[in-house]
Amino acid sequence: MGTELTGPVLRVAALSKRFGGTQALRDVDLEVAPGEIHALIGPNGSGKSTLIKILAGYHHAEPGAVAELDGEPFDLGHVTASRHDRLRFVHQELGLVGELSAIDNLALNHGFARTAFGNIRWPEMERRTSALVERFGLGIDVRRPLATATPVQRTVVAIAAALQGWEGRRGVLVLDEPTAVLPPGEVARLFDIVREVRDAGAGVLYVSHRMDEIFALADRVTVIRGGRRIATRPVSELTPRSLAALMAGEEMETDPRPTPPSGPSGPADPVLEVRDLWAGPLRGVGFDLARGERLGITGLVGSGHELVPYAVCGAHAGRVSGRLRLPERSERWTQARDADGLGLPLVPADRAGEGVIGGFSVGENLTLPLLDRLRARSGRLRRHRESALADDWIRRVGVRTAGRGARITTLSGGNQQKVVMARCLAQRPPVLMLCEPTAGVDIATRLQLYDLIEHRADEGMGVIVSSSDTQDLLALCTRVLVVRDGRIAREISGRDITESALVHAMEGTE
Repeated sequence: MGTELTGPVLRVAALSKRFGGTQALRDVDLEVAPGEIHALIGPNGSGKSTLIKILAGYHHAEPGAVAELDGEPFDLGHVTASRHDRLRFVHQELGLVGELSAIDNLALNHGFARTAFGNIRWPEMERRTSALVERFGLGIDVRRPLATATPVQRTVVAIAAALQGWEGRRGVLVLDEPTAVLPPGEVARLFDIVREVRDAGAGVLYVSHRMDEIFALADRVTVIRGGRRIATRPVSELTPRSLAALMAGEEMETDPRPTPPSGPSGPADPVLEVRDLWAGPLRGVGFDLARGERLGITGLVGSGHELVPYAVCGAHAGRVSGRLRLPERSERWTQARDADGLGLPLVPADRAGEGVIGGFSVGENLTLPLLDRLRARSGRLRRHRESALADDWIRRVGVRTAGRGARITTLSGGNQQKVVMARCLAQRPPVLMLCEPTAGVDIATRLQLYDLIEHRADEGMGVIVSSSDTQDLLALCTRVLVVRDGRIAREISGRDITESALVHAMEGTE
């Protein structure tokens, strides 16, 4: 523990937030003491990110919320310089400009050192920036654009930017999943710097999915689930198992699983075989997917589970090795580096960045990979066939739109997701791969997507669902592979797929 706890440096009470019909937060209380590392933990969708975004001023809390810094009230609906001088953030998205150097990125918040004539003192700026980032020992060239830096180096720059000009001052440093891309050596360096901030008297709010980090670093932990604060406890009074139980809500869960989704009746022939798959953090992953099976793949942030669909369909940008086979098509194995030739479609995790083309219409987004099939012998696109296909799939998946000619950006996130899924299904693939399929969609659309996926599996399509949302896994999957440290750590099937089993397997506390 750092300095002795006195009054809280940050206090929020009765914090609520609603998005349409979804109650993201309900009457949440939280206190961070000076000289304390306070962990915030909860399942995906529990409200952690919403709480952080309210503190940062990105979202506004519902009326009635109370917030104080060092006992002084501040308005959660207004962003002020004094508030953010004492509240510093390192967000998951980092908030950096890739085209600019580390020097420029740090200067965006705190300005440039200038001469009496207004010219920038570049040697002074380089010295300041280097002094901040050299604490991590990664040898960052502070003059090069951050687009050329590694994920580890960009994380370091974001942390350095948050700490800039803050040493020895009271306040709260908020870290949202800061170790997601950091290898163990850099994690240890980060921990040292976080402890330095705590020992200087500041509070640290540390958001993480990783239980080992919480027990290594935090003084207290607050668990939120379903938008509510479940408990705040000293870490010294908890074990990994008891903390996982608070996260999973085992006291509310019936066991065994009440209504598991139905899968193939009896053994089924594999529609996809994967062997010795290496990509990023993945370390020799292998599995079979049966016809009509809905296979979940999950794990903590950084475990590598999210890369499996990308590597299998040939969409991973990094180095990939391993072997793949579609037995119903060929007895021959395909090298993973050539997986794009198998033509397996992917519903990506980043819908806006990877799934849709904002300047295109609904119909154009839907038919884009099917243009060769829609061409006449002359090479000209048969527009009437394209229109008919788009209209047919818009109807089939229930896209709410003014028409196929409407720009895709006029649709809600859930309807955009339906278009991306329709585009994949229209290719009639033997396997459908989905990453975070219900991210950013409302409850009604989530249920519609579940029905759509189930119907395709019932027709014999193999489905891979890579998700960090346990709701997806419980509602959809007949089998789940849990990835930990790049390897399949556990396989859970049928009625054994419960919230508790998933959380314990992801955290390694079985």
